[in-house]
Amino acid sequence: MSFEPPVPVLAKILAHWMEWERGETPPGRTLANLKTDGLRDLLESLVTPVDQ
Repeated sequence: MSFEPPVPVLAKILAHWMEWERGETPPGRTLANLKTDGLRDLLESLVTPVDQ
């Protein structure tokens, strides 16, 4: 049995970011939420071979 990370949910990632901008969530919690909801996978999918 292997672990498959969840597919990034853009609406959730944006919601976490907006909570942080409004000062509702501390930075550490925001980073944890963004990581859990797949921000890394989203960013990796946006990088083109030219950027690497």
